[in-house]
Parts: sequence; structure tokens; C-alpha cells
Amino acid sequence: MTPTPVSIVTGAGRGIGRGIAVELARLGHTVVINYASNAGAAEQCLALVRDAGGDGISIQADISKREDRERLVDESFRNYGRIDLLVNNAGVAPNVRADILDAGEESFERLMSINLKGPYFLTQRVAREMIRQVEASNSEDRRPQIVVVSSVSAYAASVNRGDYCIAKAGLSMMTTLFAARLAEYGINVYEIRPGVIATDMTGPVKEKYDRMIENGAWPIRRWGEPADVGLAVAAIARGDFPFSTGEVFNVDGGFHLRIL
Repeated sequence: MTPTPVSIVTGAGRGIGRGIAVELARLGHTVVINYASNAGAAEQCLALVRDAGGDGISIQADISKREDRERLVDESFRNYGRIDLLVNNAGVAPNVRADILDAGEESFERLMSINLKGPYFLTQRVAREMIRQVEASNSEDRRPQIVVVSSVSAYAASVNRGDYCIAKAGLSMMTTLFAARLAEYGINVYEIRPGVIATDMTGPVKEKYDRMIENGAWPIRRWGEPADVGLAVAAIARGDFPFSTGEVFNVDGGFHLRIL
């Protein structure tokens, strides 16, 4: 009997993470809903996961902290004994948007710690467990997978949030590195690159993006929704791309297109 797949989604209480968790639940996944501080939002997400046909638990862990990352993985294994999908989604925006000529080190260090260092070392730990899982399985079992949620900010410069852009660019290289290293074990790694998605993070600049949409800044003239990203992750989770790894999936309304 094929075991129910288990997915860890970091930063899953709200926004994109919640959209991913719900779409994975529609596939029947058990979802580990990671959150940093908002327990109420995580419980709301868990209720939505169950309504969508999945199940799961919520685990508080600040992925910028080693002990929290270890606890997240340990508790996931303690409850389910396996990890079939890791979705590195957790991330924060700068507290204050500051020109790169003025921005301070405190914001830079915070962004790097949460948005890049945390996912890097969480992936390292989970990858080791996935390798052991693969080596203990039979050849016909579906291999575990890893998804990294980055941003169009990995290549589109915003000079008033350089720390955010650099962290997202780092996630892109992280995807490439782990894809190259884990391919021999059949563990594929993918990058999802969202554009402008309607979340709490983009709420403060809604008017700016409304104008950009109206002026055709990207061909599909609407806001992206968390479910749009969730559907992309679900396609990966189904195993629809077995001969791809290190691939970038743009979920951005066509923002990445260069149009004359």
C-alpha cells in the first residue's frame, strides 16, 4: 500500500504558503504547516487543509534558528516517519524599504537569516533525511522532492529593497546547487518564481501594483493569487516533471517576458 505523502510547507499560516498547503491537501497530502509566530493563522490553515481532503499538524519554528529547524524536522518525523516534499516558502519583506545607498546592516542580516540561510540549512537537513528514505525504499517508490519559492525579485531590481532581491537571487542558486547534488538519488529540486501575488506582504503597495496592472506591466492583467502558486507546486507534487530538475517555473502573469 502506497503511504500518504507528507509535505512540509514553511511559512504556511497565511498567503502563498496557505495557498500551497490547500492545493497539496486536494491531492490528499498530509501537510506539516510551519509558522513562526501566528498560531491562529496556522490553525485556520489546518482547518482549510482538512476541508480540502488532507490532514496535518502545525509546528511553530523560526527557520532562521538552527534549534527550531531541527525541531521542525524531528517533530515531522516523529509524527509521520517520512518527508516526501519540502516547500521552502517562508520569507519576510524588509521592515522599511530603504534606498541601497542608505539601507543598514540590521535589515540585511534579518533578510538573509530568514529568507536565505534558513531555507539553505533546512534543505540541507531534510535532504539528508530524504537520502536515507530513498536508500531504505524500493526502486518503484516515488522519490521525494524539494520546492524553493523565490520571486521575480531574483532578477528584477528594486533599489529600495536590495536585501530582499539579493536573498531571492540566492535562493535561485540554492535551487541549482541542491538540484545538482541530489540528482543521483532521484530527488528533484524546483524553483517556483512568483510575480505579484495578493498577500499581506503586497498589501501596503497595492495601489502601485494596481496601476502597473492597468498599464500592462505583465501580459495577464490581474493580481496573482496564492492558489496560482499552489497549483504549480501541486503539479510538481503529482510527479508531473520526472525528467526535470533545477527547473524554474514562473508564476508571474508573464512578467518575465521581454516584449517590444
